[in-house]
Amino acid sequence: MAKGQGKVVAVNKKANHDYAIEETIEAGIVLVGTEIKSIRNGKVQLRDAFVRIRNNEAWISNMHISPYDYGNQFNHDPLRSRKLLLHKKQIATLYGETKQQGVSIVPLKMYLKDGFAKVLIGVGKGKKDYDKRQDLKKKEAKREMARVLKDKQRD
Repeated sequence: MAKGQGKVVAVNKKANHDYAIEETIEAGIVLVGTEIKSIRNGKVQLRDAFVRIRNNEAWISNMHISPYDYGNQFNHDPLRSRKLLLHKKQIATLYGETKQQGVSIVPLKMYLKDGFAKVLIGVGKGKKDYDKRQDLKKKEAKREMARVLKDKQRD
């Protein structure tokens, strides 16, 4: 399967709006207890999540996985930091890239691949407000051109 393929559970739309993504990496994630059951139910939110490198390990923070409905006392903390499974070379590369000014590591989407939960993380530079406006203008222009072409094909 290609990178980012599988049953998509959650997408971080805000990441592509706020960051210019330069590189993507697929990472596994360490889960405990009933977290995988909540993920399979699609109760994941990546909106405010980010990745940090601590002690040569990658950790994802602020990712919200809702408690499992039938989990009773074995439920997990929804906002705990979770370890990402990456190779040492990948972690070293990510660490080096984040030392640059304005570069962040953000999760782009979470999906299930061969029964395992995977996170697609992206290295991106933060966009300025005027960059965001330009992207919106380009998107709107594309949409308008597609609409005009569709109307011409009908005639």
